[in-house]
Amino acid sequence: MTDTDTPLDGPTAAPLGEGAVVVLVNPTAAHGRHRGLPEQVAQRLAATGRAVRTIETGTAAQARTVCEQAVAEGAAAIVTVGGDGTVHGVLQAVAGSATALGPVPGGTGNDFALGVGLPADTAQALETIAGALTRGRVRRLDLARMTRPDGVVRWFGTVLAAGFDAIVNDRANRMRLPRGPRRYDIAVLIELARLRPRHYTVHLDGVRHEFDAVLLALGNTAYYGGGMRICPSAEPDDGLLDLVVAGPVRRTTLVRIKPQVYRGTHVNHPQVRSYRARTVEIAAEGITGYADGERTEPLPVTVTAVPGALRLLG
Repeated sequence: MTDTDTPLDGPTAAPLGEGAVVVLVNPTAAHGRHRGLPEQVAQRLAATGRAVRTIETGTAAQARTVCEQAVAEGAAAIVTVGGDGTVHGVLQAVAGSATALGPVPGGTGNDFALGVGLPADTAQALETIAGALTRGRVRRLDLARMTRPDGVVRWFGTVLAAGFDAIVNDRANRMRLPRGPRRYDIAVLIELARLRPRHYTVHLDGVRHEFDAVLLALGNTAYYGGGMRICPSAEPDDGLLDLVVAGPVRRTTLVRIKPQVYRGTHVNHPQVRSYRARTVEIAAEGITGYADGERTEPLPVTVTAVPGALRLLG
């Protein structure tokens, strides 16, 4: 959605608070390719008349502490300069609060910004966020609340991967060599060779389902993995989660299906099923989920769509 007026005039529009704006910078996002971007962001936001404070964080834990403090101090908004990992950390602090989020896409993967309708172009996204700040209006969107059996809660905005893609990510994270994208490519080849269906028990709004599958993704929005439309029907303002499951397919079938995910046409394959629910419980052995591209919790988890949990600039 590139028209900055439309989302601010709809039924999910809400006023923005009067506090300051915190610009949170991840200097390692996109391997440091956007080094001049934080200054541009701060200058553009300051031109709206708001007090702006820029903070550079080195670790996820530090970023979360800074954001929680900003929320406690009544910040009107936290504007992130980074990718999905940066956004994921900020969501843990702003979910359910009066502090808005403004994600300037400056990372390797910018699936959250894409999924909530912000322009893919960094400069255009910044203008959209600045326009919302000037008008003092935000959009209220859903977030997904993930709860472990021990009651610990974590939030995500895009997709929870809990099948083949999560297993590949786990493999890549355990590998020391090679460095860079090749490590992920090798992890894919290793896990394709080891591919086997996993048995899942899933409850959709309390209704039990059991099945074998090689891929399972649960989306609050449509995109993951750098622009793949894994949950093509997912919308962040409908109060529902979209579950996409690929059954016990062969390696060759999975390889053929994967490129279709960028267009979202994989859901037309006879071995792919889609479901919608507000609350989804997922259980399977030996799988750790990845939400917003970040390693989260071993299954089982319970995920609930929480309407209006996020205030978005843009």
